[in-house]
Amino acid sequence: MEDPFALARLVISGLLVLASVVALALSLSGTVPRAWLVAAAAWAIWGIAHGVFDLILEPLLEFLTRSVTDAGLRRSGGGFSEVETLEAQGHAQAAADAYRDRATRPVDRVNASIRRAALLAGPLGEPAQAVTELEALRHTTPRLSPSDDILVGLALADIHDHRLGAPGQAMTEFRRLIERYPKSHHVRHLRATLATLRHQHFGDPIAPEFDA
Repeated sequence: MEDPFALARLVISGLLVLASVVALALSLSGTVPRAWLVAAAAWAIWGIAHGVFDLILEPLLEFLTRSVTDAGLRRSGGGFSEVETLEAQGHAQAAADAYRDRATRPVDRVNASIRRAALLAGPLGEPAQAVTELEALRHTTPRLSPSDDILVGLALADIHDHRLGAPGQAMTEFRRLIERYPKSHHVRHLRATLATLRHQHFGDPIAPEFDA
């Protein structure tokens, strides 16, 4: 599930709708004239809770998930230091092959694939192959989490814009992410970057809220 709190939101909203109908009926019948006040207060509380879900709990859950993953890597001796050494020594092909091998491990598949794509698109001069591999990653199972899908999307947009000279494709990628994850706490950054690209390539004005 893309939104881990979607079920909770659905259940709570359903209960509030039912309670509102009952409260309205009691108020109109005169049985409990002030019952509508209880329903109004419940909706106000739900509004606050909804903000807590979006602004606090979702980012916290993502942070905890990343922290647990990173801790697991450290305990198992993971990380990419050996491959990074190959890169630093100029062995781009060997490093790309090593990242491909590491991507077969579920815990590394996204990060290793993005690192390999960066080498393919840069030192190895194969940006089209990098796009092909990242697109394939997006359609693998298990499905990417929203945060990983955004990382892959950002990598694709960067390759389209800076390596393939296709800013239109990069903008399409940003729009896809914005439409797919409108409630993500990354969406403001995505909108700002899209606005900057449109300004750079087509001269569109940047909205004041995105103008640094």
